[in-house]
Amino acid sequence: MRILDGEDFHAGREPVSYCLAIQTDRGLVFASDSRTHGGVDQVNAYSKMHRFEVSGERVFVLLSAGNLSTTQSVVHRIDRQFEKPAGHGLLRAATLFDAAEYVGGMSRDIRNDHVAHNADANFDASFLIGGQIRGQAPEICLVYPEGNCIRAPAEKPFLQIGETQYGKPILDRIVTPSTPLDDAARCALVSLDSTMRSNLAVGPPIELAIYERDALRLSRHQRYEADAPWLLDLQASWSATVARGMRVLPRFPWERSETEAP
Repeated sequence: MRILDGEDFHAGREPVSYCLAIQTDRGLVFASDSRTHGGVDQVNAYSKMHRFEVSGERVFVLLSAGNLSTTQSVVHRIDRQFEKPAGHGLLRAATLFDAAEYVGGMSRDIRNDHVAHNADANFDASFLIGGQIRGQAPEICLVYPEGNCIRAPAEKPFLQIGETQYGKPILDRIVTPSTPLDDAARCALVSLDSTMRSNLAVGPPIELAIYERDALRLSRHQRYEADAPWLLDLQASWSATVARGMRVLPRFPWERSETEAP
């Protein structure tokens, strides 16, 4: 029996989703889509952004992509820790990287358990986790399906999971450690918009979270439906800006010659 329970169940294919996290000197930005697929006729919306806070002590944002059964199991187990603190898991992680390794180990164990019962399905899941523990700097990490983790590189302070290729160019061109936090947030939404235009499997609602350094609580969390006026304004403005930029690019030498000809 083949299980249809999540985003993409064809073995060996990447999950259809897009999430990203940006790390700047002033804080962190997180953005995600909400579309999930269990086939062409089974399209739903599930939040891929999960927030966990202990006031004044630590704050985490977890973004998920991949098999819905795996990601929801991971989130459910973490939820239980924060609802009834048992002194383990993310509540006890000494560093954010330790928290990422904990999520990776949990995800790997859940995936392996699912595979043991149905080897034909793809139960892979990947995560982005970011936040801050009191007394430490904010950080973001990527958790692979195998459970291993990496930090964001200093020269390219962002991480992506899912359909990463369409939204990466704008991040490469704009995001640096000194990018203002609100500019980084706009860049994240433009990255998502570029992905949605090129891949119909990625879609709204769009979620955005902004974390200001040392706040130890989320500064903002926004959810945008497809028809949200502000989001539509952003998309229209970006499209107009790109079109205007094309018109002012340097002319080819033969164009200048033709223009100057009598």
